[in-house]
Amino acid sequence: MKKLVIALGVSVLLGACAGSGMSNASSSAATPMVGGAPMYPTKDIVDNAVNSKDHTTLVAAVKAADLVATLKSPGPFTVFAPTNASFAALPAGTVDTLLKPENKATLTKVLTYHVVPGRMDSAALTSAINAGGGKATLKTASGGTLTATMSGGTVWVTDAKGGTAAVTIANVYQSNGVIHVVNKVLLPG
Repeated sequence: MKKLVIALGVSVLLGACAGSGMSNASSSAATPMVGGAPMYPTKDIVDNAVNSKDHTTLVAAVKAADLVATLKSPGPFTVFAPTNASFAALPAGTVDTLLKPENKATLTKVLTYHVVPGRMDSAALTSAINAGGGKATLKTASGGTLTATMSGGTVWVTDAKGGTAAVTIANVYQSNGVIHVVNKVLLPG
């Protein structure tokens, strides 16, 4: 069970795509491009993420947290994947500190906080937001919660510290889940 939770958390760090009801929507028939690389729905989260030039920091973090095997597992996972620019916006030295072996537990918690068990594409997220009167509470693989809302056709995800991230690319389907690219790193409480 612990491995599954860790795997879910790792999934959070990788992905992207476009979909209905969210910004940057695109046809589900087309293979989405993330970080200049095609994201094939027949590949798992890790096999796609390693090709995205926008997710090299996430991939390095997943490797440092020993989450690769977890993210290659069947899932399904919904991952809110921050870009390199999202990690770069953190206070100076944060990423380097998290990548140190002695901080593996903290890194794992941050990564799994971006993962929600199950497959929630944009239609499912929109439905949950509407059913919740404008917001949906999502339980993460790390045991925390994220709150999803919608404004102007964009899905916003709020973390435990009150930080918000916009979904910039939705519905990047993977063989073991779906990835939504976000523009901020989400932080657990």
